[in-house]
Amino acid sequence: MSESPTGPASHAPAQAGADHPAYPVGLRLSGRRVVIVGGGTVAQRRLPALLAAGADVVVVSPAVTPSVEAMADAGEVTWERRPYAPGDLAEAWYALVATDDPATNTAASAEAEERRVWCVRSDEAAAATAWTPATGHSEGVTVAVLTGNDPRRSAAVRDAVVEGLHDGTLSAPRHRARHAGVALVGGGPGDPDLITVRGRRLLAEADVVVADRLGPRDLLAELPPHVEVIDAAKIPYGRAMAQEAINDALIEHAKAGKSVVRLKGGDPFVFGRGMEEAEQLAEAGIPVTVVPGITSAVSVPAAVGIPVTHRGVAHEFTVLSGHVAPGDPSSLVDWEALARLGGTLVLLMAVERIGAIAETLVRYGRDAATPVAIVQEGTMAGERRVDATLATVAERAAAEAVRPPAVVVIGDVVSLGARSRP
Repeated sequence: MSESPTGPASHAPAQAGADHPAYPVGLRLSGRRVVIVGGGTVAQRRLPALLAAGADVVVVSPAVTPSVEAMADAGEVTWERRPYAPGDLAEAWYALVATDDPATNTAASAEAEERRVWCVRSDEAAAATAWTPATGHSEGVTVAVLTGNDPRRSAAVRDAVVEGLHDGTLSAPRHRARHAGVALVGGGPGDPDLITVRGRRLLAEADVVVADRLGPRDLLAELPPHVEVIDAAKIPYGRAMAQEAINDALIEHAKAGKSVVRLKGGDPFVFGRGMEEAEQLAEAGIPVTVVPGITSAVSVPAAVGIPVTHRGVAHEFTVLSGHVAPGDPSSLVDWEALARLGGTLVLLMAVERIGAIAETLVRYGRDAATPVAIVQEGTMAGERRVDATLATVAERAAAEAVRPPAVVVIGDVVSLGARSRP
């Protein structure tokens, strides 16, 4: 949070400027000496930004927090393990005074004034010659906010601006030419709020969006009118856009100089054919950016209260595709080995073959009473959960008319999830 005037000034220069606003400026501190007097939580909060700026930081304090000590042990800062002494600010470009002793703070601040070192005071901002704004970052942009004597408002304004830049709701077009290319964006399990901030920002900046049926569809309605949306829906056992046609569309639009987003459900590299597309784009000389997404394999079970791991219950979980039945020559799954595992099994694209899968697991030794949960349309408006066991899951899925998209969870963690529901 930003420091701003909260009390009477203790130095004449600060008093003389009390009625004037601060002059905003960005300090380039790379390789320059910065002194922090005090090693408490204020210093701990300020250090990461100073280190990111490349400052040569010296901390003067008899004791510091464990985090500050870790920075000193790692060689990121120099820690002088003693109280402040006159002369500590020699050669400094910037100082932060943040001890719990008012006399020490006043003495250090006076030295800064004498040496003409810009100085922030954590205890009495009106007596300082510099204030720390509420700052945030978004894609190379630094947002710094000062609101006089209302630091909470500074932080609130900062947060609003940074969030808007992140998710694209704040329009800030780039005036430099954008580089054409394709971003493979994982949209998460379906709820539009679960896309990553980077994914949402890239979506807002796109010229063309090639979207799957399982992507966060509500976000498409927010796109500007000029954005071309290409339906690449892959509806199971129905109409589909061939993968080759998708690859061709991505390459064609990128070569036309456009910024293209391939919007997928879940994560691009978890049964999303993301690598196939990335390889084809690379062969065509198209720059590719991969934006990971929240995979439905863990997020959908979590949405209905099922942890895929739990202490004393499951120490591992296995994610597998059920689009190929056990026994099919094209299957790459070792079902016998899976049946011997004691952890959680998470199946994607398995609704049509859940009966054959359950029968195979039981045949290879998995207890028929093992709990099973099927979560249909997880995180979306139509979300529902159907509970069963390996012995009954095929019958229950048919009786409940379960349809894709759905995630199947097999293991004792399913019972934990049932107990956690009201």
